[in-house]
Amino acid sequence: MISNAFRFLIGAVCLVTVPGVQAAPRTTNLWWLPENISVHGEQIDHIFYIIFWMCLAVFVGTQIAMIWFLIKYRRKPGSQSVYSHGNNTLEVIWTATPLLIFLLLGAYGQKVWYEMRQGGVPEGALVVDIVAEQFGFHFRYAGPDGVFGQTDRALMDGGNPFGILPDDPAGADDIKVYNEMVVPIGRPVQMILRSRDVIHSYYVPALRLYQDMVPGKEIDWVWFNTLKGANLQIACNQLCGSGHYKMFAALRVVSDEAFDKFLKERGAPATKTASEAGENVAALKGADTGDTL
Repeated sequence: MISNAFRFLIGAVCLVTVPGVQAAPRTTNLWWLPENISVHGEQIDHIFYIIFWMCLAVFVGTQIAMIWFLIKYRRKPGSQSVYSHGNNTLEVIWTATPLLIFLLLGAYGQKVWYEMRQGGVPEGALVVDIVAEQFGFHFRYAGPDGVFGQTDRALMDGGNPFGILPDDPAGADDIKVYNEMVVPIGRPVQMILRSRDVIHSYYVPALRLYQDMVPGKEIDWVWFNTLKGANLQIACNQLCGSGHYKMFAALRVVSDEAFDKFLKERGAPATKTASEAGENVAALKGADTGDTL
């Protein structure tokens, strides 16, 4: 029998030597945040920088104070230690100050979160149905009729990962793509996030976007908007099984022309109206999705 240590060694060697079994390495901003290309990313980065510089100031200040105390109150001939019970005023100050800072950061973070998630999806957003499974991502765009076919979670399997109702004509022309998502620059994108088996996640650092995908739950409030074109990678950031290391997909942010070409090559219209987008979300919810926890 092969020991677990030997299996681990073989897996580690494969990760290092076999191409295509590991995520793409970063080539820019190796020691800092990746370049932001999303509308909400600037606000998220602002919170990060506030926390970073605040922690740096506290760290430097405490280290300077510690070194100063070590030198000033070091043991010296003839010196005698003095007992101190403490200072209630100072204790109140250094307890209340961090509490106030945490409350302010929490309030600001809640404001940004509300704008990102609870403020509503913009009108005319492109709707993309996304299903994660071990170990890949399935993406679905509405077909030439501009409407998604209804789904039933009970029908989700390897041959029908979205659980599309076979007797729904609206689903016959839906465009299905595996491990590649294409979106246009500057257009809001609403994602319908689902999982077929275990907990996965949709994680794109350049979008400052992370959302878990939970079996039995349909998440339709997540959206993003891009500022520029890019070739990115979607990663699952949950330990979802033995093939977790290879669970990633391509995300291409392209021009309107390139996106139109992407859809036309698959027989879909280049654009959808806001009302059609609303119909798509309603169709995805379906009359009997079973998407409850």
